[in-house]
Amino acid sequence: MAVPVKPIDSFDFASGRVLARKYEVISRLGAGWEGEVYLVTEVATGIERAAKFFFPQRNPGNRNLLFYAKKLHKLRTCPILIQYHTQEIISFRGQTISFLVSDFVEGELLSDFLRHQPGQRLDEFQALHLLHALALGMESVHHLREYHGDLHTENVIVRRYGLGFDVRLLDLYHWRAPRQSNIDDDVCDLVRIFYDALGGKKHYARRSPQVKFICNGLKRSLILKKFRTAGALREHLENLDWES
Repeated sequence: MAVPVKPIDSFDFASGRVLARKYEVISRLGAGWEGEVYLVTEVATGIERAAKFFFPQRNPGNRNLLFYAKKLHKLRTCPILIQYHTQEIISFRGQTISFLVSDFVEGELLSDFLRHQPGQRLDEFQALHLLHALALGMESVHHLREYHGDLHTENVIVRRYGLGFDVRLLDLYHWRAPRQSNIDDDVCDLVRIFYDALGGKKHYARRSPQVKFICNGLKRSLILKKFRTAGALREHLENLDWES
């Protein structure tokens, strides 16, 4: 009788451990439902990478890893996404563990960045620049008829801010064929990030007409009537009329 395989809910790789004879663990960057992400160094080159290790019970038949690898390869020309390099496998507690190796992007999660701002929010000028950077980046994704599917402040890395934000996105979501509703979700999520970055409901009543035109009180039907793609949102931002 086969012994049941115990699910893995943490790898807890120690700093200095070498995996697949190629990657030395530096530290854990984060964890989620699918697995854990570690900062690693390529032993041969000293280059820092990010490695996402999938819990085997969350990755049956390597399905989730293959989804990420193929989708990131398809979207490799989209600079807002972190670039995928390769996949590897290791043995852990008698189980085969797959992991993806990608670029390591230094920066700060948008959620943390906002907490450090005065009043834990951005002013309208900064928030508009943040939204423009996100919309511009997502425009190339939507142009390929693809989508992110899980846009929120915990999935945005801020690399640089000021007059121009430099941002990257984490964690693509879903593995079904893309539909217009997925792109609609992305657009509404971009507007929600903008709304939250400005302080949310507490400060919304005092916002300018230009901001309210974009946010639409977060009413999905009104947002999508104006912006069907991230490109439409980007174009609106570049032609804002501050005199009306």
